[in-house]
Amino acid sequence: MPRTLTVFAETFALHTPFRISRGVKTAAEVVTVTIGQDGLTGRGEGVPYPRYGESIASAIAAIETMRGMIEQGLNRHELLQRMPASAARNAIDCALWDLELQLAGSDLATALDLDRPLRPIVTAMTISLDTQGNMARAAAALADAPLLKVKVDRSDPATLLTAVRAAAPKPKMIVDPNESWTIEEVRGLQGLMTDLRIDLLEQPLPADADGDLVGFRSAIPIAADESVHVAADLDALPDGYGVVNIKLDKTGGLTGALELAAAARARGLGVMTGCMICSSLSIAPAWAIAANSAFADLDGPLWLAEDRADGVSGANGLLSPPRPGFWGGI
Repeated sequence: MPRTLTVFAETFALHTPFRISRGVKTAAEVVTVTIGQDGLTGRGEGVPYPRYGESIASAIAAIETMRGMIEQGLNRHELLQRMPASAARNAIDCALWDLELQLAGSDLATALDLDRPLRPIVTAMTISLDTQGNMARAAAALADAPLLKVKVDRSDPATLLTAVRAAAPKPKMIVDPNESWTIEEVRGLQGLMTDLRIDLLEQPLPADADGDLVGFRSAIPIAADESVHVAADLDALPDGYGVVNIKLDKTGGLTGALELAAAARARGLGVMTGCMICSSLSIAPAWAIAANSAFADLDGPLWLAEDRADGVSGANGLLSPPRPGFWGGI
């Protein structure tokens, strides 16, 4: 039977503003794709990111250019050849995964040899960029969580990180400057980050300054985020990076994410799974990567005032999977 495709934008208000070095978000703006066939419907979600020149309008337009091929039966692997990695491709790819698993009477765990039922995972709980006092209070409220992710910029990160660690002495900690530091700041903060027991430094330099990490031996493992989108990007990745942050909106879907995870591990790189500020429809397919990752940062839906029904749930840094039938088959 022929397929039908629908694409539309959705907005999910946040319960608290989310601040990073690039600005503030008060809502998650996503593009949702559904693909129907034989009475079944697959769903996927993408989060267009202005950092990569994406918008809601451009993502919808990109999806519309693929309508004919998708409705005529284009599969996931053909999609990778026909469309560049993007939030738009992510929405299509994940909808195809969902539909494919339903048509096969299977589920994500069975298809990818994951624990079934899916087990809860530890996710980083994000402390967004704010004043020293507000960040310390946010950290104190999460002092018993297993993993924190702290957003900073160039404006006195030492003071902010010290305040967060004092308020939350126990959790593991990821520091994310979102490309706002220089190599001099990375070097200069090595001692402090060691003293504060920072576990991971995520994309401290702008992606176009990656050359500064060639030959650099950091005391803290450094993760590449904006510097790596797909598996082919690993060829140019400096040896200063030891971890790759995989986000489905960067890889253009779960199909590309699985390729990147396999390629990163083959090179001896650690794997982290990340997300944008999104709904549970973005997190469900990312579970396939997060289940075998050293770090997971999937608290995007936990920032929403109201998530999709039957989605993920979180308590103090432990994320439980969506209810059966939400996404990915039975």
